[in-house]
Amino acid sequence: MVPTDRYGAVTTVLVRVLFLNLGVAIAKIAFGYASGAISILSDGFHSLTDTASNVAGLVGVRAAQQPPDSDHPYGHRKYETVAAAGVTVFLLIVVVEVLRNAFNHLTGRAGAPEITAASFGVMVATIIVNLVVVVYEGRAAERLGSEILLADATQTRGDVWTSVAVIAALVGARLGLPILDPIAALVVAGFISYSGYQILLATTGILSDRIVIADTDLESVVLSVPGVLGCHHIRTRGSADHVFLDLHVWLPADMRLTDAHGLSHVVKDRLMARYPQIADAIIHIEPPPSLDRQGG
Repeated sequence: MVPTDRYGAVTTVLVRVLFLNLGVAIAKIAFGYASGAISILSDGFHSLTDTASNVAGLVGVRAAQQPPDSDHPYGHRKYETVAAAGVTVFLLIVVVEVLRNAFNHLTGRAGAPEITAASFGVMVATIIVNLVVVVYEGRAAERLGSEILLADATQTRGDVWTSVAVIAALVGARLGLPILDPIAALVVAGFISYSGYQILLATTGILSDRIVIADTDLESVVLSVPGVLGCHHIRTRGSADHVFLDLHVWLPADMRLTDAHGLSHVVKDRLMARYPQIADAIIHIEPPPSLDRQGG
């Protein structure tokens, strides 16, 4: 069940994750510069963008919780989706930085890294923190139906795999294969790019008004109402937890307008009871298609 203060709950999760990500980023960047390990440094910049995306998410959630007004009759819910899409911008910046540093190391423009036991300790610790964040934020995203939390959890899940690649590179560097360090940085760039693609795919579906609930599922609910002859032109849009629906229902042509109006409210109430994520539903009343064509 979604809490009444949904946006307050999302904000709380984002603030907690923000501080965890900031701590992870500082640790990686500090050890990356100290050791010269480009893979650790690249992963640190990746984690730093997590904090930036958290801040963007907080701004988006703040805007999204504003009530509908004369300029935004459907509310401001999509601002949260825009913030989630904005995460991809930060990821793009990181990919460019990672590739630049990896190129410098592959071409010999930077010295070999100095790998210590502390480097391994930092990476293992940050993996544990990231796993905690993924589980915590992922569950919160599902419970609250929040795309910004889902996007951030997806991004952090990519952090876990990139950190594993970094540890493998550190092992290789200790065994006398320093080239594995910049190669691991390239792997990190690949994981980051894939995370950005997943986030972009999810958010563009919402922003482009992609269908949210299957027409056949909605039609079965509508036809369960006695007196309804059928329906068509079913359209849904919005996010998974905030859906706008409109459809046309066919009612007997000789039904009184007041009765038809009352029956349309029964249809609406039954739809919203079956799918509580529907924020509003507009029901258009029509006679059956054959009679409609005869009348036209």
